[in-house]
Amino acid sequence: MPWKKDTVNDLVDLLNSGDTLAVIDIHGVPAGAMIGMRKDLRKSMKIQVAKKQLMKIAWDQCGYKAEQLDKLFEAAVQPALVSSASLNSFSLFTELKKTEAGRAAKPGDIAPHQIVVEKMDTGMPPGPIVGDLNSVGIPAKIMGGSVQIQKRTVVLEEGDVFEGEMGMMLSKIGINPIVTGLKLCGTMEDGTMFEPATLDIDYDQFNSDLISYAAGAFNLACNITWFTGQTMPTLVAKASGEALAVAVEAAVVNDTTAPHIIGRANRAALGIAGSLSADALDDELAAMLGAAANAAAAAPAAVEDASEAPTEAAEEEEEEEEAGFGGLGDLFG
Repeated sequence: MPWKKDTVNDLVDLLNSGDTLAVIDIHGVPAGAMIGMRKDLRKSMKIQVAKKQLMKIAWDQCGYKAEQLDKLFEAAVQPALVSSASLNSFSLFTELKKTEAGRAAKPGDIAPHQIVVEKMDTGMPPGPIVGDLNSVGIPAKIMGGSVQIQKRTVVLEEGDVFEGEMGMMLSKIGINPIVTGLKLCGTMEDGTMFEPATLDIDYDQFNSDLISYAAGAFNLACNITWFTGQTMPTLVAKASGEALAVAVEAAVVNDTTAPHIIGRANRAALGIAGSLSADALDDELAAMLGAAANAAAAAPAAVEDASEAPTEAAEEEEEEEEAGFGGLGDLFG
C-alpha cells in the first residue's frame, strides 16, 4: 500500500535526522495531551508513531541491527520512534521525564507500587464522602468539622488491579498513582544502547560528588607536594609560613621576621616582669602588665611560651598547615 511506503520513508528520514535515537512508549497518554507534548518537544526532537513492522523495515534500511530495535521494544506497549540532533541520551531522558504526570486510577489499571493512605485530615467537609471512603477500605470519620483518615492503611500492593471506585476515592484525597507521559524505553547513540535506569541521574548529587572528588584530589596533591597551576599558590603559602617559623625560631632578623621576634621578646619581658614584686615595677611597666591581663581576660587564648622548644613549635606549625588542607574543600562550595 502506498501509505505504508510513505510511512517507511518518513521513518527513514527521522532515523537519519539525528545522532540520538530512541523508542518511547505512549501507552495511556490521551490524544490531546500527546499533541501538546509533541508541540513542546518539537524544537529538540522528532517523534513519529507507526506500526512495529514498519519501524523495523525503516530501521533495517538505515543499516541498524534488528536485535537493537527488538531490545528497545521490550518495555513498550505502544512504541514510537524518536530522533534528536541536539540532545544526547541523558538530556533526552530529562526532557521526556518532564512530560510525566499523575492521574487518577481507573478500573483495570495496575498499581505501579504499594498504595498507602496515611492518617490525615483531608480538609473535606462532612458528607457522603465518608461512607464512600469506608466502602473501599479507607477508614474515614468526621472529626472537628472535617473528614479525617483514622489510620495509615495499605489499600493496594504493587501489581494489584484497581476495581470499582478505589481510584476515584484515592484521587479525591490527592493520590493519583498512575503516571502518564512519554516513557523512554531506551536510546541508541553512536552504536551504544542506554537503558532508562542508566540515564536516570540525580544531577544535584552528581554535582556534589564532583565537587567532593575535586576537593579530595586537591588536598592529596597539596599533601604530597604535587606542583600544578592550581596547587602552587597553596604550596607557596605553606612554604612561606614554614620558612617564617624557622627564621623566627633562629632569630634571623629582617623586615618580615622583626615584628614577630620583637613581639615574642616583648611577651617574654612581660612574663618576667609579671613574676616580680609590684614594688620593682615602674608605672609604665605596671600599666603594660595590666593591659595584657585585661586582654587575656577578654579573649582567653593560648599564648606562645617564650621558652617553648623550637622543635615543638615547628611540629605545631606543621600540624596547623595540615589541618588547613582539610578545609580546602570549602573553596569548592
